[in-house]
Amino acid sequence: MFGLSDYPDAIIRGAALGLITLVWVILVVRVIGLRTFSKMTSIDFVITLATGSLLASAATVTEWTALIQALSAILALLIAQLILARLRRGSRAFQLMIENDPIMLMHNGKILEGALAQTRVSESDVLYKPRLQGIHDLSDVRSIVLESTGDISIISGETGPTEEVLKEVDCCYGPEKHHTTRQK
Repeated sequence: MFGLSDYPDAIIRGAALGLITLVWVILVVRVIGLRTFSKMTSIDFVITLATGSLLASAATVTEWTALIQALSAILALLIAQLILARLRRGSRAFQLMIENDPIMLMHNGKILEGALAQTRVSESDVLYKPRLQGIHDLSDVRSIVLESTGDISIISGETGPTEEVLKEVDCCYGPEKHHTTRQK
């Protein structure tokens, strides 16, 4: 079962398949572009995870057909990502259909409870980010935004964010409405 004679073949096959798959991914990424493994949207994130999983699977296949299938799946995912990115860029309606807008979680030092409830983000999640950035007083924070990628952004400074910076940020929740910047 664990005979030493099995190891050299497994090592060579794993290394060769890993290199073949890695070269394939590099070539496809070079053709499709820099954005391939960005974390701009949740779709980008899912495609990055799926590509990594397929790359790992391809390195452990035992048949050439399985390798070709994994490489084809990687290519199909990255082409789909390219098409979706172009459609998003060309149509705000399509963009709204496939992804979430960023959502304001705090404005002028005040946590927006309605936004926390909608996004299922806890107050401690929101307060973690200013602490992480060394912000000592929430009154220094103009806005905290949950981005469409799941990241949390902090806008601080003397003045609040401009309308341009908040373009497409959903910042309207019940009695906490302070201004609207959504453009559909």
